[in-house]
Amino acid sequence: MRIKRCTLNGLKINSLDDLYDRLTNRLPLPAHFGRNLDALWDVLSTDVEGPFEIVWTHSDDSKESMGKDFNRVVKILNELKKERPFPAATGRKG
Repeated sequence: MRIKRCTLNGLKINSLDDLYDRLTNRLPLPAHFGRNLDALWDVLSTDVEGPFEIVWTHSDDSKESMGKDFNRVVKILNELKKERPFPAATGRKG
């Protein structure tokens, strides 16, 4: 089965709102997506059909601008990798 790839450019993600905007534009998130971290977990773990992969390029730039929110998102994505049987998230520097 082919893996759908969602590429996020960290140069353009400076806040949770930026992240939610990009994910909403790149993945088939349901209309009821609540734009918070709990809702992000819910939609990525159950509502988005897989397999899919989230590739976050320039993630260090997002980390610098998002601060603790970046770490919270990464924690969710790492837990998602354990929950779903396919690669769900990766980060790339550069």
